[in-house]
Amino acid sequence: MRKKFCVNSKYGFEIIRKNINIKKMVYFLFIDTIEQMLNPHSDEELANLVKSGDESALTVIMERYTGKLLRYGNRIIPKEHNVGDIVQDVFITVYKNIQDFDSTRRFSPWIYRIAHNAFVDVIRKKAHEPLYVFDFDRIIPHPFHQDSIVEEKENEEMRVLLKEGLENLSPAYKEIVDLYYYDNFNYQEIADILHIPIGTVGIRLSRARKELKKNFTKNE
Repeated sequence: MRKKFCVNSKYGFEIIRKNINIKKMVYFLFIDTIEQMLNPHSDEELANLVKSGDESALTVIMERYTGKLLRYGNRIIPKEHNVGDIVQDVFITVYKNIQDFDSTRRFSPWIYRIAHNAFVDVIRKKAHEPLYVFDFDRIIPHPFHQDSIVEEKENEEMRVLLKEGLENLSPAYKEIVDLYYYDNFNYQEIADILHIPIGTVGIRLSRARKELKKNFTKNE
């Protein structure tokens, strides 16, 4: 017999909301996978084709990154903004600046940096003040060190915590967690995208883990 959830309760709404978000994520991942199968060119090869005037290659890039950038934007942009319009502007910026892309490097951090700038600009205009006005993490240098064994253990723990607590993280931590755990960028790539020292990436991820653990323990 199928169980019925009381959608009038806060718990019921939370179950429905999470199921919808999971379905959206699975759908976009499915679309991304199909697109990669149909278009075997790497991102960097496509960027070079756009540089040479092949506009159809830009269409493939848009198909490949629209879902990813929508997911990225929806996690950090306030709900009242139309993330789809911002993502369209991102692709316009990509086309205008494609000649500046260094083909010897990965394309994804480059386009995510453009997207980050666009999203932050929207938030800044909304707030009418600089974002992260005074950030000790950016001012004070932090040593950079990654231990692969410790990191794998933390990643496994984070997969459990992220299912419950991502929405409750502060914006600075939510974005960096999203880039690391969902988009699989490494520390250096995240540093390039967010315009922060690589040591700051590590310290923010560490603080995000602590905040998630604290929230998880509080809700138990």
